[in-house]
Amino acid sequence: MQLNWQWYTFGNLSGHELYAILALRQQVFVVEQQCAYLDCDDLDQHAWHLVGWDTTEIYRPLAYLRVILSEKGAEMPVIGRLLTHREIRGQKIGKTLLTLALQRIQASDPGSSVRISAQHYLLSFYERFGFSPVSDIYEEDGIPHILMIRPPQYRRKK
Repeated sequence: MQLNWQWYTFGNLSGHELYAILALRQQVFVVEQQCAYLDCDDLDQHAWHLVGWDTTEIYRPLAYLRVILSEKGAEMPVIGRLLTHREIRGQKIGKTLLTLALQRIQASDPGSSVRISAQHYLLSFYERFGFSPVSDIYEEDGIPHILMIRPPQYRRKK
């Protein structure tokens, strides 16, 4: 599947785009993962949003993440809400999504570490990108998570 990758600030998202993104986040995190939590957490306004749009039939988001930059109050850039729609899972779109985010972070905030609160079952996925666990497993919204950090200037092994 070919996706059209777009970066947005919150202010650059149209109402229709924001609605589609929030609907996808709810579909994956609330419905599929059966996790009742408050998705609108006042961080979207301070984040970059990377969206993989499906342009084949209906212009809809199929992949998404957000990056909260260190200049917005975080001690280091934070990647969150990383997801892919169930119909494209297993096609390595998550790898592309994370790679694009890490490239953007490196370009804008070179030399910084990157943090992610990862669902524990995805530990090895994030380790392949240079993230290391820095916490014990903890429960977040009923799902086991682990805090991971990627050190500055990590170079992914090919």
